[in-house]
Amino acid sequence: MSTPTLKATPANPDVPRHIAIIMDGNGRWAKRRLMPRVAGHRKGVEALRGVIRACAERGVANLTVFAFSSENWRRPQDEVTLLMELFMRALENEVAKLHENGIRFRVIGDLSGFSERIQALIRDAEALTRDNTRLVLTVAANYGGRWDVVQAVKKLMASNLDPADVSEEMLAQQLSMADMPEPDLFIRTGGEQRISNFLLWQLAYTELYFTDALWPDFDNAALDAAIASYRARERRFGRTSEQVRAAS
Repeated sequence: MSTPTLKATPANPDVPRHIAIIMDGNGRWAKRRLMPRVAGHRKGVEALRGVIRACAERGVANLTVFAFSSENWRRPQDEVTLLMELFMRALENEVAKLHENGIRFRVIGDLSGFSERIQALIRDAEALTRDNTRLVLTVAANYGGRWDVVQAVKKLMASNLDPADVSEEMLAQQLSMADMPEPDLFIRTGGEQRISNFLLWQLAYTELYFTDALWPDFDNAALDAAIASYRARERRFGRTSEQVRAAS
């Protein structure tokens, strides 16, 4: 019987090495204030700026955020257009600040769906910040967890491997974040309690945290509450509590 592969069986540090976030609730935040949805998205960019800073200050090594899913193209066309403009402006205005603060920027997802201008901005931002080590900020854009698994399978098929030789580890090496630790803590704001096709493979052993706070209201205190919840968890990775205590 085969044994499922994990990248590692880490200890449970006080600070997660990798936090993944679905930033939900921008539209509802705006609606409650009788504002257009795009105002909520703009406020959400401000909230993200604060969370990036807070993660860096707390020693989090990796932060991955779901900015635009492959399903978000189904939204009203005017909202999609505004989101693309907001994404482009953020790339133009925020990357230099990230670089100044030692933060590496990267994007995962099917970038072919974006305009040439956005693709060029992404390439430039990744090249500029490639050697930064304080924090890795990964933005999932036109991304879906199922897409990620399918594109990994296609890469394996193209390598002409014998199917009998394919393993979980081999497939994991072809995923979008193969060079990063799997998330320790997943956060979803906005009150919904699902992972919505985000990092389906990578979240297999991640601690899940859901909050009713809408994303524009998610601040340092809210982040600390999520991390405090994570610290209280016992991460067993298939082992018993006694084994975990003996190992620590």
